[in-house]
Amino acid sequence: ETEVPSVESYRALRLGTGLSDRSPEAAKIGLLNSWHAITVKYGDEVVGMGRVIGDGGCHFQIVDVCVLPDHQGKGLAKQIMAGLISELEDRAPKGAFVSLIADGDAQFLYEKFGFVLTAPGSVGMSRFT
Repeated sequence: ETEVPSVESYRALRLGTGLSDRSPEAAKIGLLNSWHAITVKYGDEVVGMGRVIGDGGCHFQIVDVCVLPDHQGKGLAKQIMAGLISELEDRAPKGAFVSLIADGDAQFLYEKFGFVLTAPGSVGMSRFT
């Protein structure tokens, strides 16, 4: 579904998939500022998600792509990525920069959608407040 998950679902998915937790306050602000979001439900339970964040013109980042372990291996992450990429291709201006951070073997999924490693030309960097 094309919708932003609730704060509770968002935090549960992050924890359930080994991603770090976010405070309820931070999650609420971040989710409200999503450029596009997709959730996958099994019955009433949210079992997967993915979001695009960014400035709406020049720069976008794909974040929070995850699927609960019991639902992995069914192509759900691929469906989430396909939906996010489709929305970017439909709405983002031509030439916009789209980035993501690939954890572990996720890079092999992202390669299927045209993402390439940036090193050695550039490297990802991060920090926390």
